Amino acid sequence: METRSFADYLRTLDDAALISLFSHRPDLVTPVPPDVASLAVRATSAPSLARAIDALNAWQYQVLETCAVVAEPFNEKNISSLTDKAAIFVIPGLIERGLIYPGKDGLYLPTTVREVLGNDVAGLGPQSMAKLNLKKLEDAPPAAKKALDAMVWGPPRGTVADVKKPGVGVQWLLENDFLVVANSHTVLMPREVAIHLRGGKIHKELFIQAPELAGDKRDSKSVQLAAIANVSTFLRWTEEILNFWAQEPAAALRSGGLGVRDLKIISNHLGVDANCAAFVAELAYLSGLLTIEADDRILPTSQFDIWLTQTPSVRWQSLVSQWLITSRLSGLVGKEESKNVSPLGPELDRVAAAPIRKLTLRLLQESQGFAPKIDSFLSLAQWNTPAKRSGGIPSDYIIWNLREAEWLGITGQGAISKYGIGLLQGSDLDEINEDLPKPVDHILIQSDHTAIAPGPLEHEIAQELAILAEIESRGGATVYRFSEATIRRGLDHGRTGDEIKAFLKKTSKTAMPQPLEYLIADVAKKHGKLRVGNTAAFIRCEDPALIAQIISDKRLEMLSLRQISPEVLLCQHEAADAMSILRSFGYLPAGEDSQGALLSGPRIQRAKGKAKPPRIVGEFDRPDELQLEAA
Repeated sequence: METRSFADYLRTLDDAALISLFSHRPDLVTPVPPDVASLAVRATSAPSLARAIDALNAWQYQVLETCAVVAEPFNEKNISSLTDKAAIFVIPGLIERGLIYPGKDGLYLPTTVREVLGNDVAGLGPQSMAKLNLKKLEDAPPAAKKALDAMVWGPPRGTVADVKKPGVGVQWLLENDFLVVANSHTVLMPREVAIHLRGGKIHKELFIQAPELAGDKRDSKSVQLAAIANVSTFLRWTEEILNFWAQEPAAALRSGGLGVRDLKIISNHLGVDANCAAFVAELAYLSGLLTIEADDRILPTSQFDIWLTQTPSVRWQSLVSQWLITSRLSGLVGKEESKNVSPLGPELDRVAAAPIRKLTLRLLQESQGFAPKIDSFLSLAQWNTPAKRSGGIPSDYIIWNLREAEWLGITGQGAISKYGIGLLQGSDLDEINEDLPKPVDHILIQSDHTAIAPGPLEHEIAQELAILAEIESRGGATVYRFSEATIRRGLDHGRTGDEIKAFLKKTSKTAMPQPLEYLIADVAKKHGKLRVGNTAAFIRCEDPALIAQIISDKRLEMLSLRQISPEVLLCQHEAADAMSILRSFGYLPAGEDSQGALLSGPRIQRAKGKAKPPRIVGEFDRPDELQLEAA
């Protein structure tokens, strides 16, 4: 009967009212319903109503709760008398959403709304089946009043040892129907009794106004300087992480995703914490710049090469646009209760992620020039979308969104930037290209085995330098440090000592210090003198003295070495492990193949397969014009 009445109401709606309904509840046109009867069934289904109710703010939710506990039909006056006169401004919005609807003699709720709101709406129990004399409550004995006080604001049930012997106070309340028996150990307070004791109100406190946001004012110049620095840094992080994996691919776990060890390696390489590194990797993955190969190697895709040729604004927007819509939460990585969650893995999806992210950005946009305090922002977010039916917004989601927005440059010093506003408004973001510092094509080599990049380096130079040196510090200028290990890495990747020196002399605007030249020459001379191959592994060297030194080195007993000729040792470890152990104790081995040829790492690697970004799991987006027209 109720569905039929609601369907009749839907038939009276004009196009503007239907568009408003579909805009508030996009699931109703996904797919487009064939007729009004089907629309009514879908609109009164529990899942659809649950989505609509979870999207209400705290005040709208309280008004809907009040509508659910009054007798039908009701009117605006009934609701405002139980709440506040401001409720009359909320009711039209609830009608637009199809959560209440007008009948011939007043307002009604689709029956399923009460089911979705659940039992004990606003902490109230069921209606009384008996006629009550509420004035008699004034004469209640002290023990009865104590029992009433415990239940008046909910939950509307109390526990007794035995309803046949409940005690004097509860017995009096039962005899006068102010409590009713639910079972042998539980009593319930009827709705009418609670409302009377609440002074004719439904809620103890009304949340009519959004809480005021507390925080610090920020001037636009400071915000923009911080934001553009963040944009520059995030683009560099993305480039660095992909360059690193192009040279030294990480291996995915069997269950999917990036392991703790590889996450730590890339965190150290970027100079950031694990959460930040996980976030950078996730966005590269979502944007199709990174993929997991069939052999479980994590590698950049060919799309990365295309991305590198694009302007900074396009590169930034390609990353940020994926962040806006993704259902994945990299903030889950490393949490105590999420031990099996890993970056790039399948366990990061959360349905509420994108809607909460959009809410976060909307609230930031509404407070331009203002960096909100976390507690204040959380209170405002909870008021906007209390989502009481599903337990409320997790505070962590909001905190992660604010942190990630800062990393991306959507905010600067906690306040939304002009780039963030432009992104949300769909505006042209070319000003990023003008505001970013221009890439430099040179470094300044110092006398202490370091080199300074006075700005962001051109990609080819940054990629080569990442092989030959470690980043020691970042900022407006980046400091690189050369060492025996980094020079050896360059040799392992196929460069010769002369090629390394030529590259550095060409790139540096300062002369190469002699100590650095000596270091390169010394490492190049030793590199490859000691060879390691697979048997499990063999160690070969044309210098018998070096072989004798290795055999006598007590630190290498773990290798279980056995000499089979003056120049060859056999080892029980795999070649890669043997090389790692030898290097850790100061030796400089190189790998060789079965033909005796020196092995070197490839300069850059790319995934052979296409990018496979993870699917998006989430709620329905606002329908576009074509969907609305079809509906």
